[in-house]
Amino acid sequence: MNYRLYAFLLAWLLAVSTFAQPQPVMSTRPDPSGIRQGRFIGVVAGTAAFYTVTLLVLRKQWYKKRVPFHAFNDNREWLQMDKVGHAATAYCMSRGGYELMRWSGVNERTSILTGGLLALLFQSTLEVFDGYSEGWGFSKGDMLANAAGTALFMGQQYGAGQQIVTLKYGFRKTIFPQYRPNLLGKTTGQQLLKDYNGQQYWLSVNLASVVPVGPQFPRWLNLDIGYSGSGMIGGHDNPRVWDANGNEVRFERYRQFFISPDADLSRVGTFSPSLQRFIGTAQFFKIPAPTLEFSRVKGLRFHPWQVPED
Repeated sequence: MNYRLYAFLLAWLLAVSTFAQPQPVMSTRPDPSGIRQGRFIGVVAGTAAFYTVTLLVLRKQWYKKRVPFHAFNDNREWLQMDKVGHAATAYCMSRGGYELMRWSGVNERTSILTGGLLALLFQSTLEVFDGYSEGWGFSKGDMLANAAGTALFMGQQYGAGQQIVTLKYGFRKTIFPQYRPNLLGKTTGQQLLKDYNGQQYWLSVNLASVVPVGPQFPRWLNLDIGYSGSGMIGGHDNPRVWDANGNEVRFERYRQFFISPDADLSRVGTFSPSLQRFIGTAQFFKIPAPTLEFSRVKGLRFHPWQVPED
């Protein structure tokens, strides 16, 4: 569901603001466990507050009418853009929780486990809410995508001690919301959350971590593979719509695939460890760069800066 991206953006803002704010000095005596008490208290309190407030807001805005618990299968909706979004959100929440724990002085293994469990707790709570909500339902596909995103983060951090592959989000405005503004969004802010045609999800691979390179090769250089869909004004099928002149407008639904360079700024060695963690958490958004696109409808296209409006 689109509200998960909304919830993640709130979590992202919480993480960024926590890194950016100075923490109170609790004591100059070192803690044997390595935990920075001021930071740790702030992170725990902020996380608990975010979890509680966000669920209350979502319950009021999205879950207005409760029905008996039920499940539904939405795996074929929106050309699976929703499922990719679930995985990306779970991945980024896991990483954000991990980075905050490490910044607070918590040890590596505990931070990995805490980040992953927090992401699954949040996403699973929303799935249970869906199960009691009219018009939606508990989705096994959503839960599988949530687990996949969390596993991507935890598996890499446990196994490699770094994130060789990351998941990122991109957006461009499209022509489709004007035909169904209540579903796809009336404003740009709403379209960021609702218009799957404008959303792109990127699998970002750090080249220096997967191919043999020399010492002069930029360690921050990534190669991204992106996915999106276009022509969608309904979940499964497109309803009939008309333009301002009364002419029927039809859109063909199709998948889009992209490849583009990117930068992992958290690997810039001149940055301090705290700044690297801040950047790693904040870098959820794909940096605009020259992009090669392929789709069965429009074939191969090159975009010199970013993917244009369709």
